[in-house]
Amino acid sequence: MRARVGVLVGFSAWAAGAAAWDAAVAPARGGAGGPAPGTDGTLELAWDNGSPSWHVSWLTGAGVWVGNDFSIATLSAYRRVKQVRVYSGPAWPNGHWDGWRLGLYSFASGAPGSLIWGPAWVQGSATGYAWANFGVDWVLPAANLAFTAAIDQVYNHPNTDAFMLDTNTTFRGHSWFYYQGSWSPMHTGLDPYRNLMLRVVVDNTSYPGVVPSSWGRLKALYY
Repeated sequence: MRARVGVLVGFSAWAAGAAAWDAAVAPARGGAGGPAPGTDGTLELAWDNGSPSWHVSWLTGAGVWVGNDFSIATLSAYRRVKQVRVYSGPAWPNGHWDGWRLGLYSFASGAPGSLIWGPAWVQGSATGYAWANFGVDWVLPAANLAFTAAIDQVYNHPNTDAFMLDTNTTFRGHSWFYYQGSWSPMHTGLDPYRNLMLRVVVDNTSYPGVVPSSWGRLKALYY
């Protein structure tokens, strides 16, 4: 695949005798946590297992998007996208947050499609590895109950923010990347790790702020 050549950061350079380029670095393991404060009446949709494995940034980042597809077809009242949550941190590759472009894309015929919201400039502020929570507060059109939430790296490595893959070695089939004009299932060269740690928080447009049942929240979390 075209995107596997020339865009992925190489192997780790921390060990003596390692190659002289920067690389994806495995962070300390950590729990995923819950939605940000103030989202108690919402559902969180996720495909990752909550445990980070590899931090990744592209050598050539501008125009390379990564994202997860989601569907609220069985949760159609929850059409307001309150937040997009991205697991990352400022410790690598350059020690601070540089920012991403954030967008929502359609999802049809088994692949992401056109941009339906954004892009918006977002920038994290955590002091370590954590979920960065970005407000969207936009109601999905009835025609877009399936959609893709995605980020664009914008800058080239190392002056960029990385994204995270989880520890699940089974690809769940919902993580994507966009490169040179087309979307493809996630591949970074770190196979079998291919599941992106990016989530969305949705709210019930009929009864905003009403706390759902614990069964409903669990169903959404592992949708």
